[in-house]
Amino acid sequence: MRATPTPDCPLCPRLAEFRAANRVSFSDWYNAPVPCFGPVDAELLIIGLAPGLRGANRTGRPFTGDYAGQLLYETLLKFDFAAGQYAERADDGLVLRNCRIVNAVRCVPPQNRPLPAEIVSCNRFLAAERAAMPNVRAIVALGGIAHQAVLRAYGLRQSFAKFGHGRVTTLPDGVILTDSFHVSRYNTNTKRLTTIMFEAIIAEQATRLRPPA
Repeated sequence: MRATPTPDCPLCPRLAEFRAANRVSFSDWYNAPVPCFGPVDAELLIIGLAPGLRGANRTGRPFTGDYAGQLLYETLLKFDFAAGQYAERADDGLVLRNCRIVNAVRCVPPQNRPLPAEIVSCNRFLAAERAAMPNVRAIVALGGIAHQAVLRAYGLRQSFAKFGHGRVTTLPDGVILTDSFHVSRYNTNTKRLTTIMFEAIIAEQATRLRPPA
C-alpha cells in the first residue's frame, strides 16, 4: 500500500476539484497532497488534521506558513525535536529530530473542514505511513479527528478510546497515543489551548523517549 498519494489523487472528488481550482487561482503554490515531514525512523509521530489553504497547501510542508505552525515548531525546537529556525517556508532549513509529522487528510479541504468520507478515504495513507515507521513509540494526535484517524489506522473501533486533551492511551502494539487540542489559531485565541498546555504535551514525549541515563 502506498504511504503517499499521487499528486492528482482522485479518491476524494470534492478535494480534487478544490485542488484544481487552486491550481488556477494560485499557480505558484504547492496545490497537491502534502507529504510527511521528518525522518521515517523517528520514534515520535505527530498527526494533524489537514493542510491549511495558505499554509501547507501553499508551501508543501505540514504546518508551514500558517499560524498553527508557530506554536508547533517553536515547541518542537524547545524540546529538541527540531533544529534550525522556523521561518514559515519549506526552504527555511528547519529539520526534525526523532519526530515526523503527517496529516490525517493530505489535501486541503474547503473551509478547512474535510468530510467524514474524505477522512475515511485518506486513512489508507495514514495506515501505510504508520506501517512504514518501524521505530514509533509515541503518537500525538492534534484534535479529535486526528485521534479518530489513529484508531481507524489501527483497525480499532472509535469506542476503544475517547479523545481528551492530555489523555494517554496504550495502543495494541504498545505505542503510546497522547491527545492534544489542535494548535489552531482559534484554540489558542480562545485559550482552549495555551502554550504551557501544549509544551506539557511535548515535554511528556521528550521524557518518554529520552529517559534519564
